[in-house]
Amino acid sequence: MKKLLFLTVLFFSAIFTLNAQDVPAAPETTQQPKMNFVKLNITSVFLKNYAIQYERVLTKRISVGLSFRIMPSSTLPFKSSIINSMDNPDQQAVNAIESLKLDNIAITPEVRFYLGKKGYGRGFYIAPFYRFAKYGADNLEVTFEDNSSGNPVDRTVVMSGNLNTHTGGLLFGVQWALGKYVSLDWWILGPSFGVSSGSLLGISDTVIPEDGKTEIRNTINDIEIPMVEKSVSFSNDSKSVMVDLTGPWAGIRSGIVFGFKF
Repeated sequence: MKKLLFLTVLFFSAIFTLNAQDVPAAPETTQQPKMNFVKLNITSVFLKNYAIQYERVLTKRISVGLSFRIMPSSTLPFKSSIINSMDNPDQQAVNAIESLKLDNIAITPEVRFYLGKKGYGRGFYIAPFYRFAKYGADNLEVTFEDNSSGNPVDRTVVMSGNLNTHTGGLLFGVQWALGKYVSLDWWILGPSFGVSSGSLLGISDTVIPEDGKTEIRNTINDIEIPMVEKSVSFSNDSKSVMVDLTGPWAGIRSGIVFGFKF
C-alpha cells in the first residue's frame, strides 16, 4: 500500500514538473482558465462512502486526476435487498449478513481526454483509469451446533479479513463550469475489470465437530460475492476457520461530483 502511494505521488510530481513551464495560455478574448479542481462525490454518500478527487489540467485537451475513497466501518448497505435477492437463504446466512461490518478504501489515478471545443477541464471526456481497492470485513458471525457435551449448544465463530482488488477501466463523463470557482462533474459510466484476492479468518473457543464444519461451510457458501470463488478450510486442531477468496472483479464508477476551481 505504501509503495503504491509513493509511486502515485512520484507519477504526478513528474507530470507537474514537466508542465510547470508549459502552462497553456488562454484563448484570446477569454479569461485564463482555472487549472486545478478539488471535487467531492455527493452521490457516494448514500452508499456510506466518502470520495474526493483532485484534477490538474495539463493542456486544453488533457488532464490528470487522483481520487481517494473511504468507507468507515459500517453495516452492509442495502442489506435487506441483498437478503431478499438470495435463493432460500437459511437463518444463519441471514444473521451473518446482518451482523457483518464492512470498510473500504480505494485509490484511483486517471488521465482525461476532453473532446469538446472548450477544453481546459470542460466538456465531454473519456478517462482511462486504474483502481486499487481494499475491502475489510469484520464481525462476520457464523454459528454451528455443538453436541460434544450431549446437549446441543449453539456456538459462534467471529470472522474477519480483507479483500484486495486491482482493476482498470474507462470512464465516460462531462464536466461543466457553474461559475468562476465552481464545477459540476457527471461521471456517466465507468466500467472496470480486474482481479481480486483475500482471506477471512475465524477462531473458535472450542473444537469444531464435523457437523459444525458442514454448517459453517454451508453458511459461508450461501453468502454470495459476485464472481469471487470461496474455499473454506479448517486448521489441524479444528479451532480455526480459513476462507480464501480469489477470482475476477468488476465495478462501475458513476456519480455527481461538485468541485472548486482555482
